[in-house]
Amino acid sequence: MGTMGTVLGGLRHMQPTSEEALQALDNCRVSLNGHRGRTDYSTLRRGGYPLGSGGMESAHQCICHVLLKRSGAWWYEENSQQVLALRCAKYNGTFDQVLTRYPHQKADS
Repeated sequence: MGTMGTVLGGLRHMQPTSEEALQALDNCRVSLNGHRGRTDYSTLRRGGYPLGSGGMESAHQCICHVLLKRSGAWWYEENSQQVLALRCAKYNGTFDQVLTRYPHQKADS
């Protein structure tokens, strides 16, 4: 049955003592069942996919914090989103595509 099937089976056998607990169990079952394909870790490991959050946390630190939390820097939210999108494009290799999609427009003098 697999680990996910065991967990879902265990949740089905639980006997909640309140309506709130019943709702929480139902929400948990629906969520886990809906994400079943994303939790087949042995298959994902064989495919070479990273499973931990360390890589994401490291990228967040490197890409976001270095830019946005720089000493003395301050940002308007809409500007920070645009600059952050450019920085992400630089690191994921799509920067040239972004420049092609949004060509530089000369400002009126």
